[in-house]
Amino acid sequence: MSAAGWMVVVAPVAAFVVLTSVLWTRRPDAVAPLRLAVVHAALLTGVFAVLTVELLGALRALTLPAVAVAWLLFLAATVAAARPWRRRGAVASAAVAPAARAGTLVGAATGAPASGAGPAATPVSPAGPSGTARPPASAPGGLASALAGVRARLAHFRGTASRGERLLAGTVGGLVLVELLVALLAEPNNFDSQTYHLPKVEHWVAQGSLDFWPTAIHRQVTIPPGAEYLLLHLRLLTGGDALHNLVQWAAALGCLVVATRVVAQLGGGRRAQLLTAFLLATTPMVALQATSTQTDLVAAAWAGCAGTLALGGLRRRADVGSLLALGAATGLTALTKTSGLLAVGPLLVLWGVAQLRLAIRPALTDVGPGSATGGTGSASASPVPAGSGLAGSGLAGSGLAGSGSGLAGSTPTGVTPTGSASAGAGRGAAGVARTVAGSLLVLLVAAAVVGPFLARVTVEFGHPLGPPRLRESIPMERHDPASILVNALRIGHTAFDTPLAPLRTGTAGAITDGSRAIGVDPQDRAITFGREVFPVPAWYPDEDRVAFPLAGTLALLGAVFALTRPARISPTAPAALRAYAVAVVVAAGLHTATIKWQPWGNRLLLYALVAAVPLAGLWLDALLRRRLGPGRRSVAAGLVVSMLAASALAGVLALSYGFPRRLVGAGSVFTTSEWDTRFLRRRQWAEEFRWAAAAVRASDARRIGLVQQNDNWEYPWWLLLRDEEGRSPELVALQSVLPDRPPADPASVDAIVCTGSRTACAKLVPAGWTLEFRDYVGYALPPGR
Repeated sequence: MSAAGWMVVVAPVAAFVVLTSVLWTRRPDAVAPLRLAVVHAALLTGVFAVLTVELLGALRALTLPAVAVAWLLFLAATVAAARPWRRRGAVASAAVAPAARAGTLVGAATGAPASGAGPAATPVSPAGPSGTARPPASAPGGLASALAGVRARLAHFRGTASRGERLLAGTVGGLVLVELLVALLAEPNNFDSQTYHLPKVEHWVAQGSLDFWPTAIHRQVTIPPGAEYLLLHLRLLTGGDALHNLVQWAAALGCLVVATRVVAQLGGGRRAQLLTAFLLATTPMVALQATSTQTDLVAAAWAGCAGTLALGGLRRRADVGSLLALGAATGLTALTKTSGLLAVGPLLVLWGVAQLRLAIRPALTDVGPGSATGGTGSASASPVPAGSGLAGSGLAGSGLAGSGSGLAGSTPTGVTPTGSASAGAGRGAAGVARTVAGSLLVLLVAAAVVGPFLARVTVEFGHPLGPPRLRESIPMERHDPASILVNALRIGHTAFDTPLAPLRTGTAGAITDGSRAIGVDPQDRAITFGREVFPVPAWYPDEDRVAFPLAGTLALLGAVFALTRPARISPTAPAALRAYAVAVVVAAGLHTATIKWQPWGNRLLLYALVAAVPLAGLWLDALLRRRLGPGRRSVAAGLVVSMLAASALAGVLALSYGFPRRLVGAGSVFTTSEWDTRFLRRRQWAEEFRWAAAAVRASDARRIGLVQQNDNWEYPWWLLLRDEEGRSPELVALQSVLPDRPPADPASVDAIVCTGSRTACAKLVPAGWTLEFRDYVGYALPPGR
């Protein structure tokens, strides 16, 4: 890879940073405006990356020059867009500064986890109830001003945070940095990535398009490719996979951003947000996948973006910018992992109901959320005027006004710049029609993102969800209440697994006996993936299956209290908290009713975990905030500290000893060679692949046939059979599960490489060829080679 190519890699990052500064809202009532800008910038960058791949793929121009030009143009466009915003920001800053000095405005939520924002132009003391001064309101105007704003907020946090808050923030920051180190040092070695995630990227590069190809591994063409589209950009720009792990690492950061912003929108202060970030960052599944080329964190991040944007629509009419952003989040979720829609769907319903209420009975004011303190998390609710139509709607006092659902500088539909509703605006049929049109726009944008892929799948298999083999393997095939209950219990057992073997055995036995008692076979193939057998141990820190008993239990408790006693959890936004908890519970219920149990099902739950952890953070903060007697308060505080310590220990152990990337011990990223790191999942295969590849390269074969089964590793061939200049080999499948794409004729290739079955390989080797086979890998050459 040339130095120029590596420099182009910086373009997406630079564009994202500039976009964040451009989209940083000027409204002083916005909740966590910097994090909102990060969400919008990520969505815009993600959509650009996806549409670029689709366009260049249609033109058969997926090449380094084309992708590099696209990103340089995107960067130039963002820089050009930043100039007028910088001028507007200077004017806004001049207008805001006198009011800020007078102490008449409550500062916006900090960019680092901090307290929620207060209502605009509300005479509030510059010091909160805890006695800590709030950061001054700011109006960012360009990148330099935005960076200055971030520094000011960090300085404010250092000056006002308690020792416990600093410890929470420091732990999260330390884990993120260590994960970055591991992501950069470790080569991709996820099992599924060797089989289909990374081979599909190599196929796109080799053919310069997104056309489907003959293959024995249907997942290379049927599984949604959203995360792989992002990997494709890195592959083309760098010429290799050195930066591939950074996609999931960035997604982990995105999950922290959206989860803490959800807490702020639900009335949580700085401590509640830090608790949420801490619990999420120390969850072993998150820590391990943040250094991986899996796709679950990417899907969770996009679903989380949809969640925080949907919450923004509970108290503010959606403008065009927020509709586009919500549609983009929905489409990116669907394009990455369709299971994420199980969370996005209920949140969109919640958003739609709120938008209809606002359309029929718009608020007469547009106040911001109650000001939450950074130290205690308590807040004072902003009053909702009588006659506003919200008092009995379940949204009064939700503390979500001005949540920043729109893009920077936008004015909510149906609300004048001063915050008063225009006479009759949004009422009756006209308001409903606008809401319906807005909902259709969300769906249209989502369809524009995921539609091209679904169209290709439909043309190829006659169904947008792929072939029957895919539709029958993962989704539940029985939906009677008893089967759903058994599936839910098995999923819960695997998700909450612990190292305590007697507990695991006892609960698994109870589930197995109970399922038979209600007439359901616990191993029924209609509710169980493949040939897997329940139960399986899931406590070990493996990125594909590690359980999350602590975070899951706290999220479950948080959901229970959010549903039953929301006012104790969030005094400023009880109705919104309860509504959000309902959406999370519905998402979990949909998951257990639609997806079969499988040993590695815990990673499929990451999107739901990211959505649910904010409830845990809010509940823990409320537990610390409650006014108990001295003895009871010390017990509650000790319990919280113990749970946090256990969570921290789990996260540190996962990074230190987790599999298949770890800091210490056998397989450490510091002591293990590149090739051995790639094969930590199957150490015995490493030498076999090299043995076969060396023989094929020595034969000067140009066109090489592939013989493999559905779960075999293909990616090593793409690495080992490249030519001396790093160009991809010509690999063609000698088997195909795509009806309309026949495999290559074995007689048309110069050599054959095989994995898995010697018998399957021998059937395809032409007569007279020499076949050599070891335990897992083999090759065949024609006479004279």
